[in-house]
Parts: sequence; structure tokens; C-alpha cells
Amino acid sequence: MSTSTTATGSHPHNRQPSPSTPPPWLSPFLSHLTSLPPSSRSFTLSTLHPLPPTFSSTSTPTPFSSTVPVLPRARTCIYRGLWAQLPASDKNPAELNPSVYESDLLTFTTDARMEKSAEIVDTAPAKEIEEGGGMTGGGGPVEAVFWIESVKDHEYPSNKKEKKVMTQWRIRGSAWLLGPDADSEGAAKIREVLRQRMRRVPGKQKEDEEGWSWSREVTAHFGNLSPVMRGTFKGPPPGQPVAFPPGKGEELGQEVEDLQDAVARKNFRVVVIVPTEVDQVDLSDARRPRRWLYLWRGNSYQSKEAGGEVEGEWEKVEVWP
Repeated sequence: MSTSTTATGSHPHNRQPSPSTPPPWLSPFLSHLTSLPPSSRSFTLSTLHPLPPTFSSTSTPTPFSSTVPVLPRARTCIYRGLWAQLPASDKNPAELNPSVYESDLLTFTTDARMEKSAEIVDTAPAKEIEEGGGMTGGGGPVEAVFWIESVKDHEYPSNKKEKKVMTQWRIRGSAWLLGPDADSEGAAKIREVLRQRMRRVPGKQKEDEEGWSWSREVTAHFGNLSPVMRGTFKGPPPGQPVAFPPGKGEELGQEVEDLQDAVARKNFRVVVIVPTEVDQVDLSDARRPRRWLYLWRGNSYQSKEAGGEVEGEWEKVEVWP
């Protein structure tokens, strides 16, 4: 199978112009999130869990009827930054890509053996891409919910004073799993989907893209984790009963220094969320709460909501909280 280190891939799937400007919600969202320490940048991720064919509402204790095709699942994840904009770190031994792109695509990391990985692939609509390069794929719907109560007020040099934010961000869209085969020919369709939402950094030329690699970006995310965190991808299969002994080399508490460790990299995935709707609720003023919806419109440039305003590829409309 041939590989490519270009950013665009060769498949013309749903090709449209890349976004020209950042979305209107991105700056306030990042100002809230990046004011928090990295360990506090957590969010709740919701996915859809397909019911198994043998599911029975009488045999499984659940409030849902067997006619419901999916069940909700939610868990806490850690925000790892925007796709193609991984910040440099002296603790990251991986080679970083050149700073060619910007995006509004949120990332987190996960183990391919976890249920959310299968859910992201198995709930992809028929019109989406369900298969990729073997390890790369996805397209299922997700929602990421952030609650930002307060942030450090940078107007104070001591950085000890906190500013109340009291804002909830709900980011809805599709999610995509990127593995070590992200540059392969089989993953070209996924690259094209994500590339449509990546903006070239001002001043960078098209020729600069030639030195940018998708698999290098995935490896950089792996290197950005601590050796102990990398070691979790060599642990026992998540969710498997402890009555079953783990496989050879699958132990808890391992440390991984080798960024190309075969076992850990086989299980490691970067998950990229492609937002199509962002819901911002500002409760900082209890007497005057406010709420905005940001809706992805692509290149339509037409408002579809009462009172909505189109800004770039997005429509912004204020709604009652």
C-alpha cells in the first residue's frame, strides 16, 4: 500500500474551499480553556452505543426499550489541543510538524480497544466514511461538554485572582480516529474530510505543505504524553474482567520511552472532533444569562436562523438561555 506525507490526500471526497477565517466561537473558547492548567482541561464526551443484536429489554436492566437502536454513553476526557497546532514542549521527544496549519478541530487521545473507539466507527451514518486505513477511520456523532467556572485573571500580575466565567460549551459534530497509518492511501478520504477544516497559516505557501505529515502529527501526540501514560496503551484490555489473565507484555504501570513501541502504537489513537454546532451558555450574570448557537454553514454564506449573522463559514445566533 502506498503512502503519502502530503496534507490533502488524493481523494476528491466532498471537496470544498478550506475555511478562510477562524470561527467566531474559537477565540472565547480558547481564552477560557487555555487559562486553565492542562490537568484541568477536562470535558465530558458523549457517544452513541449500538445495541447488540441479542439485546432484550427483559434480560438487560435498562430503562430503554429494545426498539431504541442505541444507548447513551458519557465519560471524562482530557483536551489535548487543536489538530495541527500541537504546542512545542521540551518534554516531548517527538519531531514536530512545521507550523503550516491552524484548525478548529479539538483533539483527545484514546485506546483503540476502548468502547468509545468502536462507537465512533459503528455509529457513523451511511453517508459518512466508516472505514479508513485499517487503524484510521470513524465519522460517528459526538458531543463534548466543557464547564468553565473560573479562570486566572491575567490583568493581575500575581495571577492569584480568579475571574468568574460560569460558561458551558457544548461542541457537537463528528469524531475521527487517527492511527499510525494516517498517511496511508486507505486513509485518504479521512484526510480529505479533516483537511477541509484546516486553514493554512498566513504567510505559508502551498509548497510548505510538502513537509507536513499526518502520521508525524499522531506520533507527536503520543510523545506529548508522559512515559507512564504511554505505557497505559500496553496495559490489559480495558473493560476485560480481571479473571482473564492479560496477554504477554500487557501489564499495568509500564513506562514507554520508545515512540515507535509496536504494541503501544497499535492501540494508540488521536481522536479529532469536527464541530458542526457549538452551544455557548454564559451564566456569569445570574440576572442576565445569555446563550449563543454557532452553526457550521460552509460556503453557503446565507443566514438560516432568525436574527442570525454569518461570520465566515459559521452562523451565529443568540437564543434564550
